[in-house]
Amino acid sequence: MSTLRHDGGCHCGAVRWSFESRLPLPQFAPRACDCDFCTRHRAAWVSDADGSLQLRDADGQMRRYRQGSGQADFMFCGRCGVLVGVVCPDDHGMLRGAVNRNGFDERHLLGDEVVASPQRLAPEAKRTRWSQLWTPTRLA
Repeated sequence: MSTLRHDGGCHCGAVRWSFESRLPLPQFAPRACDCDFCTRHRAAWVSDADGSLQLRDADGQMRRYRQGSGQADFMFCGRCGVLVGVVCPDDHGMLRGAVNRNGFDERHLLGDEVVASPQRLAPEAKRTRWSQLWTPTRLA
């Protein structure tokens, strides 16, 4: 099966991503985190542990914000304010990430969202879950 490339990013184009997976977008069910932070952004996360993700910062606009357990960095565009993704190193030091369904160029193709409740997990359980679900990620 061939790899498909799904692009996305912020509104102004300063922060972009390339998400590669063997799955077409309709097969993804974005995970809508029910924490206060994610619900305020209406964020729902898409990832593929067998895929790859590259987050690109064209002109120094990518900003990081930590909240909750303080283990993951939420990535925003400093110019237009769009929440584009989240990254965290796994237990082996590899960076893993997920992207916000709202930033996909073809977001209308994504499947229906499902509710996730990671806030109920202990910090170490969150990292284990993210290591299993999130996509190997590179920042450029």
